Amino acid sequence: MAKKLDEVNMKNAFPEVAFDEDYIIGTYQVRMETKNIEKLALAVADEQTTGTWIKVSHDSADKTKDFGAKVVAIYEVPDLGYDRGNEQLPPMHIVQIAFPMRNMGASLPMMLSTVFGNISASGMLKWIDVAFPKKYVAQFQGPKFGVEGLREKLGVYDRPLLNAMIKPNIGWTPDEGAQIFYEAAKGGVDVIKDDELLPADEPFCPLAERVPKFMEMEKRVFEETGEHTLYAVNITDDVAKVHDNALRAIDLGANCLMLNTYTAGQSTLKMLAEDPNINVPILAHIDYAGVLSGSTYTGVAAPLVTGKLTRLCGADFQIFGHPWGKFPIPYTTFNRTFKFFTQPWWNIKPMMFAFSGGTTQLSVKHAVDECGMDVILAAGGAIHGHPDGSEAGAKSMRQAIDAAVKGIDLMEYAKGAPELLRMAQMLNPDILKNFDLMN
Repeated sequence: MAKKLDEVNMKNAFPEVAFDEDYIIGTYQVRMETKNIEKLALAVADEQTTGTWIKVSHDSADKTKDFGAKVVAIYEVPDLGYDRGNEQLPPMHIVQIAFPMRNMGASLPMMLSTVFGNISASGMLKWIDVAFPKKYVAQFQGPKFGVEGLREKLGVYDRPLLNAMIKPNIGWTPDEGAQIFYEAAKGGVDVIKDDELLPADEPFCPLAERVPKFMEMEKRVFEETGEHTLYAVNITDDVAKVHDNALRAIDLGANCLMLNTYTAGQSTLKMLAEDPNINVPILAHIDYAGVLSGSTYTGVAAPLVTGKLTRLCGADFQIFGHPWGKFPIPYTTFNRTFKFFTQPWWNIKPMMFAFSGGTTQLSVKHAVDECGMDVILAAGGAIHGHPDGSEAGAKSMRQAIDAAVKGIDLMEYAKGAPELLRMAQMLNPDILKNFDLMN
């Protein structure tokens, strides 16, 4: 018997279904050899909901209607129309599929499994965005502090913040680390973090020793300078240990935490952020995210996985690359990711963007000109690699920040800032060829 119209269109709808019937819309980039992109899109929708590769006995139209996904849009890029026939590669399509919220609830792992689970291994198919209804987002707390909360914690409102990590990455004792902390903090660093490679709690640098010693230095610097410093303690571990590590660190005096979010899992971040007993900011580290977002045609787009999803799960700030660092990020990716960190999103506070990966005094102006003052400059080598030590390195970064905020040329500002001048000379000797050192 021929199908009626409602049966023919059971698996299709307009994107407006998301606003009317509580669907989450996944957007995908697809580049595959297929003679029928509509059939492929419907197969993806089936695979991620009620269907499988063969008809099964307990499948039914009612199940498909209530729990099945709907193909809501297919766009060819470019829209070749009647000009088809000269393509060198398989055509590119943007496909949107709507999934019922009831299929996943408020569970982030189930949302990831539903929207991009099995199909993540299906070939040249990349998850590039997801649109959530307001009632879905309302189930999440998001950042507990965010941009304004971090500023309130530090009492700093009129400039970008400065972050440094302890260098070298590992191998130092708690006493050595505390001395490095003191020098960097006294020089003007606002947030000092463990390196992502430093284990949360190992015998060579145990949590119970380094946190009290670092926080003792934080108190000392505040008494000397009037400036507070956040210490982002790496609590990354097996999932069963992360929560205990967080509470122990706070009990020891820690005023900030760091999680390697993409190895520990974004739902682990959500668990920490939504715990009322964890009342300190959380730094999400970016390491391992390239496994998810490093490919052109597969994986998950960087703005989505590191921006929208991590912000939803509650990071207050996150390390991310930029076009002016040692791992240059394409400008488009950087710009879109920054927007996903910060643009208005109902009840979810903005997440602060920390420029990292070879950030130096020479790149500060680019960051401030592009993104404004509500950012963090995260520098390791540019602080600890200063020829006069970490305190001078921190001062030189603060001087570069001041120059950028005031709109003064870096080298003009350096005439009255010897720490900045020394570091600029080391980073780029040619910059001083025509600079009068006597001025």
